[in-house]
Amino acid sequence: MSFHKRLLSEVKLWTSGRRSVIGRGKASCIPKVCIVGGGPAGFYTAQHLIKARQDVEVDIYERLPVPFGLVRFGVAPDHPEVKNVINTFTQTAKHSRCSFYGNVNVGKDVSVEQLQQAYHAVILSYGAEGNRSMGVPGEDLAGVHSAKDFVGWYNGQPSCRELRPDLSCETAVILGQGNVALDVARILLSPIDILKKTDITQPALEALAESQVRKVLIVGRRGPIQVACTIKEVREMVNLPGTRPEMVAADFEGVTEALKDLPRPRKRLTELMLKTALEIAVEKEQERRNKASRIWGFRFFRSPIEVLADPDCNRTAGIRLAVNKLEGSGEAARAVLTGEVEDVPCGLVISSIGYKSLPIDPSVPFDTRKAIVLNNMGRVQEAAGVYCSGWLKTGPTGVIATTMNNSFDTARSVLEDMDSGTLDVSAGKPGSQSISTLLEKRGVKPVTFSDWEKIDNVEMRRGEACGKPREKLLTVEEMLQVART
Repeated sequence: MSFHKRLLSEVKLWTSGRRSVIGRGKASCIPKVCIVGGGPAGFYTAQHLIKARQDVEVDIYERLPVPFGLVRFGVAPDHPEVKNVINTFTQTAKHSRCSFYGNVNVGKDVSVEQLQQAYHAVILSYGAEGNRSMGVPGEDLAGVHSAKDFVGWYNGQPSCRELRPDLSCETAVILGQGNVALDVARILLSPIDILKKTDITQPALEALAESQVRKVLIVGRRGPIQVACTIKEVREMVNLPGTRPEMVAADFEGVTEALKDLPRPRKRLTELMLKTALEIAVEKEQERRNKASRIWGFRFFRSPIEVLADPDCNRTAGIRLAVNKLEGSGEAARAVLTGEVEDVPCGLVISSIGYKSLPIDPSVPFDTRKAIVLNNMGRVQEAAGVYCSGWLKTGPTGVIATTMNNSFDTARSVLEDMDSGTLDVSAGKPGSQSISTLLEKRGVKPVTFSDWEKIDNVEMRRGEACGKPREKLLTVEEMLQVART
């Protein structure tokens, strides 16, 4: 290209408002990065890249027409403060060097290899869409659901719209004792007056209003000291209006003696559970508990063996649990079978034993056992220029802040590789221009961030009409219809 033409093209790029050609002291090619997945990992990765380097352009591709992933579809409706990160993500999406393309299914509409041809770096941040299987007989019976699907149902995930859980039973058993398990327990037992002021979906609200569930047991294979939830979630259960806790005192044998060796956060959590399980409540609290019509409780040292069917063999009637004992102590303690079993009658079983990432494209090396993309500090093994962040990188662990740090680390790896020359950004790449052409040929029309804002406005207006922060659109078709108006 002649100097004159090059200068003209650079002026065009600079005046477009999205681009900068001043790269570290000299005119350079614009590094183009694409991120697959518009959830917390994707947005945090984009945020760090844009802030750290003044010439990088980032395009975020998301399968659904709406952004924010598990902040929209995973965070409990009664935790609006956790959703405040959406404000930060919105700032990133509106940055002049960032673009959002919703309604694009990478692996189907466009391959990872095609993205590699169009961008200097491809970062996979599409999270964990699969469920870990319990691997026990009866888990396919009606009345058994994964926590991921149950949470998706009350949070408006389009793929979970048809779930329609049967809440006509008295007892529900949740397998797993992490924060998601406690979210599910709290939603099942919360007074409707609390839920109807949240962004829970209308179908879920109506089903919960008719729910006959009066008792929720939260089951874990190890003991109180190994429980996976945090103190905030346990405190919310303890204080949940209209409910009272019911624990098994024997589950807490030896726990008081072990307190002194626990790190402070774990110690405070264990003390709260001990107090809830064993101490006689003060008069006012006892009075509240006596009036409670709903019960919840942890059940420790139990593992599922089989979901039991009703006489017609088509619905859940109970769950058979193995009784465990611990070998070792603290976080490293292992649950081993004692040979004892117990049957718990229940009509609803929710498995909250973890989410699982799925492979997106055969060109990306995937560890099926760990359910993660094989990587080193976010650099995908044997795939130059491909990176990963979030749960796809580490497995489904931690809270949103954990994902933030993990994503910043991946962004740092990308920037280090740009600076060292490991990632070659010297040659120009077409970026979204070539991908848009390809998608158009395939009849795929991406949803931009301003299209999402139309959806956002409609949802908030619908919510306002019934005293809620928003009423979510529940199908991809509805979302696209609003986006295209």
